[in-house]
Amino acid sequence: MNSQPIPSDSRLLSLVIVDDHPLFREGIRNVLHFEPDIEVLAEGGDGKEAIQLAKDLQPDVILVDINIPLLNGIQVTRQMTNERLHSRIVLMTAYDNQEQILHAMRAGASAYCSKDVEPRRLVEIIRHVAAGHYVVGDQVLDKDGVEAWMSAGVEAIAGPYYVDPEETFVPLSPREMEILRLVTRGMSNKEIARELQISHQTVKNHMTSVLKKLAVEDRTQAAVFALRRGWVRLQDTTNPPGSKD
Repeated sequence: MNSQPIPSDSRLLSLVIVDDHPLFREGIRNVLHFEPDIEVLAEGGDGKEAIQLAKDLQPDVILVDINIPLLNGIQVTRQMTNERLHSRIVLMTAYDNQEQILHAMRAGASAYCSKDVEPRRLVEIIRHVAAGHYVVGDQVLDKDGVEAWMSAGVEAIAGPYYVDPEETFVPLSPREMEILRLVTRGMSNKEIARELQISHQTVKNHMTSVLKKLAVEDRTQAAVFALRRGWVRLQDTTNPPGSKD
């Protein structure tokens, strides 16, 4: 890691952990237990809880899994950024994908790392982020540095799955994400309407919005888009597919 100095501070660094797997949360808590300058304030299991904990506790850093229920990690990041919550966000994922890293940083994350990160390195990342830096791979960047990195990333991934960045990087609403998850299971609009107890036309309206936000042409491309970025987990798609409209 290209190190910048990590300042010492007598004040404890406060942190919240959000992941829908209790064992993973416990593992992180155990790692941080031996760090005298870091205090874990609370744990959460979904996106709405992440935002509420950020508001109530105002931790210095919040560790958020990218694949959590209700609101995914990127949606949490975007909402916290829009609401100007001061907590710095470290997104963690099992899907280490360059496109998703760019998406996360553009949403307002301060760092993005794989869940198999070495414990010592995770602690370093937390401290760098709390000090106001950004961590991308092995690089520790300031605000200008991360903006330059994002600009370069936009150019690097330009292609069939990347159209206009301002359109592509608009997170979906919770309802749109819910519908997209059902689409990846092969459910038709009518089946989704029955499942969610909403009208067929409402589902169609949401699907139109999803396709526009993701800049794709049909529901199949939308499903592939979501799976490639880890927005929908493979285990969420195991129900038998329904018929198509």
